[in-house]
Amino acid sequence: MVLSRRPRAAVALAAALALTLTACGGGGGGGGSTPGVTDTEVLIGSTLPLTGNAAPGYSEQGPAAKAMFDYINASGGIHGRKINLKYVDDGYNPANTVTLTKQLVLEDKVFAMVGALGTPTHTKVVDFLNSSRVPDLFVASGCTCWDQPDRNPYTYGWQPDYTVEGKILGDYVTKNFAGKKVAYFYQDDDFGADGMKGLDKFIDQNLVVSRQPYQPGNTDVAAQVSAIARSGAEVVVLETIPAYTALFKLTALRLGYSPQLVASSVGADPVTVSGLLENYAKQSGAPVTGTDLIEGLVSSAYLPSTTGGQNSWIELFRKVHDQYIPNLPFDGNVIYAMSYAYTFAQVLQAAGKDLTRQGLIDALNKGGFTGPGLVPFRYGPDSHAGYTGGQISTITGGQQVLSGTPLTTDDGDGPVVPYTTPQPAAPVNGVPAA
Repeated sequence: MVLSRRPRAAVALAAALALTLTACGGGGGGGGSTPGVTDTEVLIGSTLPLTGNAAPGYSEQGPAAKAMFDYINASGGIHGRKINLKYVDDGYNPANTVTLTKQLVLEDKVFAMVGALGTPTHTKVVDFLNSSRVPDLFVASGCTCWDQPDRNPYTYGWQPDYTVEGKILGDYVTKNFAGKKVAYFYQDDDFGADGMKGLDKFIDQNLVVSRQPYQPGNTDVAAQVSAIARSGAEVVVLETIPAYTALFKLTALRLGYSPQLVASSVGADPVTVSGLLENYAKQSGAPVTGTDLIEGLVSSAYLPSTTGGQNSWIELFRKVHDQYIPNLPFDGNVIYAMSYAYTFAQVLQAAGKDLTRQGLIDALNKGGFTGPGLVPFRYGPDSHAGYTGGQISTITGGQQVLSGTPLTTDDGDGPVVPYTTPQPAAPVNGVPAA
């Protein structure tokens, strides 16, 4: 037994030494003393599901972010450094996320984590990244837990958090479906909990007749959908990833149940969800037209629609898409990843040529960043939250159609208010200005 422990002790000691060296890597970029930074390159990492139930749609984000970085690199990069993104497949499995994140930090020596995806996955590595003092930027999740600057000074959200989005959707439901019975179908983690917290601030609790959770990975949701159908809910709010938006709809269809659907933006991309509907239905031997099944689905958007007419950001992202990843669909997931990649390039630009991890954090905390969003960011010394709201959208003819004006709110009891400042235009060359 003693002999069997000695190798593990040695490995643990080596890992601890590596962690110490990584955590101390805060020096200047030019001499290589900052992990992941040379005179010509910045190496960053990300985890996301390239396989598994969460992969449809989300698997596009790594290639799309890399495409945006490659486009910027082709124009000389940022401060003469090219941005090199290494993204790895965690399968939306928290255990894999832990292993892979540690590999990226301790073995690959990434400068920062950028756009790592998932609430149940990324919550398992936040403590490690912050104790290692590794910038953990723009987590691809709307959990309010990313906005804890005192506890986790290196972690930042990017998209609107689920409570903010829930308030906007709850306000819409209350005003447009007044008096109707409402049910929630939600992911059983912080994603679902935060979304319901926002919904509950506006929806009369006497009208909420059912709350049904699902566990990611369990694709049998018949019991939950049946319970919601029996409750008589006329409106169902989905706090779901795309696979479970599709699973709910197909299960409801088999039950002859057709409520009004309102969905979180993370599970409402029309291209992704309609494709999933068709694939799942085909597997069960009952072909459907996916776009027909999501007609009228209500959601919110904080980025411009791919079909919303002329928009300089969409034109830029389509150009990048067509040049670097033409085989991927040009959908909301691609727009999402290219957008956060652009924001990272902005922050890298603001951090200056003498790049350090702390310098990157300091630049982000100064705030003032704009970009593709329809609403402003909340970044500052006391806020690590991303976008502040969104705009109501409805799927019409398989496309996301925006209505009204963008809306902003907070995580608390503040009102939902219109935001009228025009969206800035994309730079002509597509690269953040110095």
